[in-house]
Amino acid sequence: MTQRQVLEALSGLLMGMFVSILAGTVVSTSLPLIISDLDGDQAAYTWVVTSTLLATTVSTPLWGKFADLFNRKLLIQLALGVFVLGSALAGFSQDTGTLIVFRVLQGLGAGGMAALSQIIMADIISPRDRGKYAGLFGAVMAVGTVGGPLLGGVVTDAIGWRWNFFIALPVAIAAITLLQLTLHLPKHPKRKVHIDYLGAVLIAGGVSLLMIWVTLAGNQFGWASLASFLMVAASAVLLIAAVLVEFKSPEPIIPLSMFKNRTFTLAVVASISVGVSMFGTSVFLAQYMQLARGATPTQSGLLTIPMMAGLLISSTLFGTVISRTGKWKAIMVSGAVLTVVGTALLSTLDYQTNLVLVGIYMAVLGAGLGMLMQNLVLVVQNSIEVKNLGVATSSVTFFRSLGGTVGVSVLGSVLGTIVSSQIKDGIGGLSPADQAAAAAALGSGTIPKVSELPGAIAALVESAYGVGVGSVFLYSVPLAIITLIGVIFLPNAQLGRQNAVQLKNAAATAPAAAGTGAATAESPAPSQDGHSETEEALPEGFALSAAATGSVAMVDPNSPVNPAHGEPGAK
Repeated sequence: MTQRQVLEALSGLLMGMFVSILAGTVVSTSLPLIISDLDGDQAAYTWVVTSTLLATTVSTPLWGKFADLFNRKLLIQLALGVFVLGSALAGFSQDTGTLIVFRVLQGLGAGGMAALSQIIMADIISPRDRGKYAGLFGAVMAVGTVGGPLLGGVVTDAIGWRWNFFIALPVAIAAITLLQLTLHLPKHPKRKVHIDYLGAVLIAGGVSLLMIWVTLAGNQFGWASLASFLMVAASAVLLIAAVLVEFKSPEPIIPLSMFKNRTFTLAVVASISVGVSMFGTSVFLAQYMQLARGATPTQSGLLTIPMMAGLLISSTLFGTVISRTGKWKAIMVSGAVLTVVGTALLSTLDYQTNLVLVGIYMAVLGAGLGMLMQNLVLVVQNSIEVKNLGVATSSVTFFRSLGGTVGVSVLGSVLGTIVSSQIKDGIGGLSPADQAAAAAALGSGTIPKVSELPGAIAALVESAYGVGVGSVFLYSVPLAIITLIGVIFLPNAQLGRQNAVQLKNAAATAPAAAGTGAATAESPAPSQDGHSETEEALPEGFALSAAATGSVAMVDPNSPVNPAHGEPGAK
């Protein structure tokens, strides 16, 4: 594809990505009002968020595996269609139960978009050039995350929260049309396909049961209760069975051999904690702004702009730097450091924290996430075998969503416990009249509308949520440190100059070349300028041209990194 064709196809991918992000962000500022109107409680609040994340998490590896087996263009349009259906139905919800069900449908479509957009980008753009385009994805993510809450707040205040679900429909339909007209991929080769249905069921069942447990524990039953033990044990059995099935399946949903690749394994570890920061901050900062600071949904969206501005600027700027220089390691380590610092700063929040300081803290965290999220996918795509490109990309997204789902569920439970404790302790200091009013306003367990509470009770609720949200970020700091450690130990591999389609073509011709010793499965494919990646990465005298000598390219045995795969010790 020419650069113009690439940009045209990217327009459809970017619109699809924007829509999938909009599903999670457009309702974030209005969720307190939505749950209150539908007579929900803190558990329902958490479930409305968790249900979408759960569906996204469970479906992402399936979409990725299907991308390695079937037509990717058709799959991404199907994902958008599922999203459109879920959004339309969610807008007609009459209670929190139906809203949660339709949010699951939205999550299924969003899972396909999150995985397939990255996979298709790898098809048409080389890793070296992908940095600046990944920056565009980061920018769209930031715009969707900033514009979503703002748009949701304005729409909620003007015409009602139900339109939060309807406004995404025309964008999704336009994305489907654009992809049909502009995305041109090679015809998918016909071959016998084996779908690992048993592995899919076991993975989905084990992960779902684990998510349900972390959501309900602490509310419906105790963390150390019999119900907890049974759910954790059943989840463990299902996941262990899934591992055994994946080892034996000819087409596993998640090929476990990928974990032998150090880049992939470390990126997965880092992605889990990045997911907590990415999903958790949007959820809990909205609650902080509305329930601890008394902001309206629109004001809440405006107050979170600093974080999204940090994400927008850093992802766009450093994505371009990576494409121009080919250097990514220092940028990602710096992003991980900023993520730790930003999370630690947000852990100091209470209901009286200066909003200017809150904005600075959010900007620091946003800048760190912008330098990390897309680049974790980039380095995995650069190091993994092209035949596993789809499932490797979706696996990173899967574990990021898994971290976000678990994080929001567990931290939501922690927040509910802390808020309940703070309110219970604070009620004792109120006058008898205020105590009676507090019992009437807060006794049902539903999330209150702070603006409608009497002054003393409103101050009590604001103080409780201020302390609770600060504590949630404090508990997130160790996870951010895990991200930093994982990024530090990522092999500093050189970015390749061929896209996935070119690599597939090279792999298809490799068997014929292998007979003459011209190439092997482990030798790097030539770049677009005709030189091998190994030749470019090594000092003069350490590489022999395969074309000239008819032999495999030789790599300095003392070199710490094989530029083709990013793994140490390769010769």
